[in-house]
Amino acid sequence: MSQARRHLAALALAGAALAWPAAPAAAQDAATLQPGTMRARVAACTACHGEQGKAGSDGYYPRLAGKPRDYLYHQLLNFRDGLRQYRPMAHLLAGLPDDYLLEIAAYFADQHVPYPTPARPAVSADVLEHGRVLAMQGDLARGLPACVACHGAALSGLAPAIPGLLGLPRDYIGAQIGGWKNGLRHAAAPDCMADIANKLTPQDIGALSVWLASRPVVEPYVPDPAGSLNLPAECGSQAQR
Repeated sequence: MSQARRHLAALALAGAALAWPAAPAAAQDAATLQPGTMRARVAACTACHGEQGKAGSDGYYPRLAGKPRDYLYHQLLNFRDGLRQYRPMAHLLAGLPDDYLLEIAAYFADQHVPYPTPARPAVSADVLEHGRVLAMQGDLARGLPACVACHGAALSGLAPAIPGLLGLPRDYIGAQIGGWKNGLRHAAAPDCMADIANKLTPQDIGALSVWLASRPVVEPYVPDPAGSLNLPAECGSQAQR
């Protein structure tokens, strides 16, 4: 077994301890996994992100299933290399080689599980409308492109590395935009999302988060083909490999 595989086999057992609500069940399941299999390798991931990466149950850990492979790969690299700040993820990924992380990204990109029905948002119609306008039209006066300009008309993402925005928890969306705004999350330069986040107010972030989280996912929910959109800004993640 390679050093990377030994590392992940050990972390598969330890990873459940990082997901406090699911720790007992996850630890029992991980103990029965066969070493060397992909299921064993990703056990530390699914302890927090749910079986097949369908999302955690606490409103924070996001869905991994069906996201573009290169997007997932870049996030694994970013956590490992310090561009994204979250200590448990950095611990899980420390020392793992690029090719190994690419295989994990490909596994989750190939998982296709149903999306849950979104919860009815407990906010005013004005807040929802503000979020809808930002997502669908942007704000030209502030230099804010619409979310659909980069993430696709159905907000399903753009191959190879721009993710879909639907089917994500409200708290997670808000936390990630806040992370970019506060310098806790970065992407390959030029970091277009950091530029956008810095122009958003707290009210913008709240409205966008709740509107996106309230939208139902219509299948097939897959990224738009590479090159099908003329992006309003240069994004380093699209060119990164």
